[in-house]
Amino acid sequence: MAPAHPFPHRLAALRAALTENGLDGLLVPHSDEYLGEYTPACAERLAWLTGFTGSAGSAVVLATKAAVFSDGRYTTQMAQEVDSVLWSCLHSLNTPPATWLATTATPGSRIGYDPRVMSQSALRPFLSIPDITLVPTDHNLIDSLWADRPTLPTAPAFIHPLDYAGEESATKRATIAAELKTLGQSAAILSDSASIAWLLNIRGADIPCTPVVLAFAMVHADATVDVFVSQAKIPADVKTWLGPDIRLHEPEHMQAVLRRMSGARIGVDPASNAVWFTQVLENAGATVCPTPDPCLLPKARKNATEQAGMRAAHLRDGVAVCRFLHWLDTQGQGCTELEAADRLEAFRAEHALYRGASFPTISGSGPNGAIIHYRVTPQSDRRLGENEVYLCDSGGQYPDGTTDITRTIWTGPGTPPDALRATFTRVLKGNLTLGHARFPAGTTGTALDALARYALWQDGLEYDHGTGHGVGSFLSVHEGPARIAKAPSAIALEAGMVLSNEPGFYLPGAYGIRLETLVLVRPAQRVQTERVFLEFETLTLAPFDTRLIDPALLGAEDTSRLNAYHAQILGQIAPFLPQDAQNWLENACAPLNCP
Repeated sequence: MAPAHPFPHRLAALRAALTENGLDGLLVPHSDEYLGEYTPACAERLAWLTGFTGSAGSAVVLATKAAVFSDGRYTTQMAQEVDSVLWSCLHSLNTPPATWLATTATPGSRIGYDPRVMSQSALRPFLSIPDITLVPTDHNLIDSLWADRPTLPTAPAFIHPLDYAGEESATKRATIAAELKTLGQSAAILSDSASIAWLLNIRGADIPCTPVVLAFAMVHADATVDVFVSQAKIPADVKTWLGPDIRLHEPEHMQAVLRRMSGARIGVDPASNAVWFTQVLENAGATVCPTPDPCLLPKARKNATEQAGMRAAHLRDGVAVCRFLHWLDTQGQGCTELEAADRLEAFRAEHALYRGASFPTISGSGPNGAIIHYRVTPQSDRRLGENEVYLCDSGGQYPDGTTDITRTIWTGPGTPPDALRATFTRVLKGNLTLGHARFPAGTTGTALDALARYALWQDGLEYDHGTGHGVGSFLSVHEGPARIAKAPSAIALEAGMVLSNEPGFYLPGAYGIRLETLVLVRPAQRVQTERVFLEFETLTLAPFDTRLIDPALLGAEDTSRLNAYHAQILGQIAPFLPQDAQNWLENACAPLNCP
């Protein structure tokens, strides 16, 4: 007999713990203490409690009701993974968690939260709910119930050399120190492990797919840094590399160090630092300054070495992806989603510089492709059928760059339906239009987002996710602060930033289409104006499936753009392919004619 499903028992145990602690409810974010999108296994509290495994979401538990929330990327997945008898599954934009709590909780309720895993920004909407008291807990209630909770990761840190980083840590720290002095701050708290990795030119393996060391840091206006990390994770060569201006502390000593900051002005990012830092610093007599993580923008502006590294990483990644597309088209008929993902991984792994995937591959055939962030499992694994759509979203980590690419493939051998070709073509037009945009310096991604959606909108179609996210340099595949999305953003796109360009369309139960390339923001060429303009350089090198294109709908201008892009791919990738794959690529990149 199969074992009983654990989630009802876990929810019941949590409700008992609430009663024991004098609470009427609990906020359960996906985030860990470092507030990262991706977390180690020991911090997957939301998944342990609810079964939902997406990288963005939260839950609210009350005595008799409970709800799980996520955005449009995960609504289909959430409905599949979460028990609808126990939980309401809600779209976080249509029904924000604070709104649900305000209309569901009994007036006078005491709602607990762990201040170590929630930022001030995440907590703020709940603070304005009338007749509700938020109560910080002195320990995480889920951790006290999670008997077989995995241990903290122990992977050692390693050096990210200047050949890849392009700038000494001392230079970066001097720049941040100057910014702190301008702001009148003595120091700033860093919780984002990617910021710490960038600032100190180190990397690690504490999180799957993201090469960082989980740590906290306090960077000072004298360019020194206090780092709070297990000393066992810092090998001797890394300690030497860090030098005397980097003071290492065990994590349990952090509160004592913070308490010594009485009278100082300390920068705390409301979005990326846990509210616990504000509470400890204010109790110690420090002045908390709500300012953004000072490393975010400098990290996003890739220097010349990092830009060259991203191009090199995308070239070798493009070779692997094109070999995979050739294999899929000539030998992969009838393979399963897992087999396809494993084959792509094997092609990437043949290169000595490959350091693993930048995120778990989204390998979705037919209806599974309509699940925007689908993750194939042995239970969900589906065989690719004939004459259907296959969506593959994947990426690689290399010491000189991070990649992220999505291609949507027709499995053949028949001709795709006209309606499908029209929709695919509208998605492609969005990618090409955005990818060839020129825009004045100071433009935000919000202003550009409609370029990717316009062709879809003309047919009454839409996609429920952002169009572009930032990408790190051998760091997180999702990097702030810039983005391309309908949601308002005050962050202008700047030269050196790398972002994704990924319009899509998803028909639940049928198929998904997403076409993603990475683009580098650069100064515009051949612009006859004194005003500074920017444009995108496309980094990704892999063809779009021309079987799914309607040339008449694509139009002359976009056909010319596509042909030029395919000619670039053929010229750069073909020399690295075996002859049979070269022949395939020549056909895949053959120019289209616009009728």
